[in-house]
Amino acid sequence: LLFLQRVLLLVASDVDALCACKILQALFQCDHVQYTLVPVSGWQELETAFLEHKDQFKYFVLINCGANVDLLEILQPEEDTFFFVCDSHRPINVVNVYNDTQIKLLVKQDDDLDVPAYDDIFRDEEDEEEDSENESDGSEPSEKRRRFEEDVIERTMKRRQRREWEARRREILFDYEQYEYHGTSSAMVMFDLAWMMSKDLNDMLWWAIVGLTDQWVQDKITQMKYVTDIGILQRHVSRHNHRNEDEENSLSIDCVRIAFEYDLRLALYQHWSLYESLCNTSYTSASLKLWSVQGQKRLQEFLADMGLPLKQVKQKFNSMDVSLKENLREMIEESANKFGMKDLRVQTFSIHFGFKNKFSASDIVYATASLMENIEKEGPETTNFIKALDSLSRGNLDKLHQGLDLAKKQLRAIQQTVASCICTNLVISQGPFLYCSLMEGTPDVKLFSKPVSLCLLSKYLLKSFVCSTKNKRCKLLPLVMAAPMDVDRGTVIMVGIPPETESSDKKNFFGRAFEKAADSTNSRTLHNHFDMSIIELKTEDRSKFLDALISLLS
Repeated sequence: LLFLQRVLLLVASDVDALCACKILQALFQCDHVQYTLVPVSGWQELETAFLEHKDQFKYFVLINCGANVDLLEILQPEEDTFFFVCDSHRPINVVNVYNDTQIKLLVKQDDDLDVPAYDDIFRDEEDEEEDSENESDGSEPSEKRRRFEEDVIERTMKRRQRREWEARRREILFDYEQYEYHGTSSAMVMFDLAWMMSKDLNDMLWWAIVGLTDQWVQDKITQMKYVTDIGILQRHVSRHNHRNEDEENSLSIDCVRIAFEYDLRLALYQHWSLYESLCNTSYTSASLKLWSVQGQKRLQEFLADMGLPLKQVKQKFNSMDVSLKENLREMIEESANKFGMKDLRVQTFSIHFGFKNKFSASDIVYATASLMENIEKEGPETTNFIKALDSLSRGNLDKLHQGLDLAKKQLRAIQQTVASCICTNLVISQGPFLYCSLMEGTPDVKLFSKPVSLCLLSKYLLKSFVCSTKNKRCKLLPLVMAAPMDVDRGTVIMVGIPPETESSDKKNFFGRAFEKAADSTNSRTLHNHFDMSIIELKTEDRSKFLDALISLLS
């Protein structure tokens, strides 16, 4: 279909989208399809990119953007323009689902979209026009009057039915659009496509794994969904990597091997020291309450329980004693169980490049995300995007290592911010939700003007707050977090995240709530992010916006 056409790729700024993009680029290369890649970080950039390119291109591929709004209404394309949308944002806009001419959705067959039935939301316009046709014909006056009365009754009935239908439609759409959540990772959908075309390679499989891991690290999907998708990928991994272990020594230097493993839920520990990783992983930091003196004491007890000397724990993981590393996972798990950390083991995959480079899927997610939101170098936004995209290729280990260094800084900054928010009681209960606002001048505040970093911070903060508060009601509340966005323009960025509960379905109602609160108070907001639960807001409008949000959710 796309052989003779040039294609425009519009790719959102998240790791899953980058991975899906890498797979699609590889497929396009196989088939010599010409394409142009444009990174888009929000709706405004998407519209601008479309307007700039709509005359040269007829085919547009949208990755992790475009599914949850009425695309045709926003972009007003010509009739011979086609959109292929691969987007994990749910719910998908009903017009996109039922438009099968210009919009092609790429979704996995077994994804349950829960879309309302066509007849419940769309109605033919013909019904209304019949009414005005049955006008005068030369019959008896009494006959005429009778017919006229019947007509009036029939019209009244039709109007009533229409009103009932419209009320029902509003209700159905409200239920359907109320919560925002995520479907299968776009990288997995793209890999599925490659597999059906028999063009799947080990590299593509690795990108699919990283895309899924991104959803898990960013807490976008349930544990159940994660484990199910890991199982699907595991079958592909054993198909692609079924070498005998005895052949280990014959691996060539440029070989790639992917392996399934139960690993520790400790961020970047193989590229850091075990001590730093324990302190800067949200799971361990929150469980041990490391922001308190008591928590620091518990950490020392935990290390003592494992029987690991401090000197070993604080040096780089690579330099640790080999004898200690051999049973390290078992030792840590055993002690973690005693300290109430029962979920320290996680199913994941790792990749080996040649002899000495080994990375786990979450290492790559942290590194790529940090490169994408790097605030250290001022320059066009796209340079970060291209760097992050490049770091996913095997040949660019230097970029990947740069990403790992940035990721360590980011995780440290998050943990320090979490600790200061909890120790200075910055998390306040507003009734229906918790609220925390970072002040201008807080260390690392610039980092948290970026959406992915702010969401990660919010999730870590909520986890830690739930562990630290004695108030049972507060443990069940969602969190709204604000950080300065652009001081000169006087704006803040605000994100809402669902409650931190074991059974959480990860569905987020803040997108719709933010829209309503903004409308009812005429707050100057910008709903520019592909995630509806992230908005930008004028600082002066913040208090009236929050008041409206409180009364709306109470």
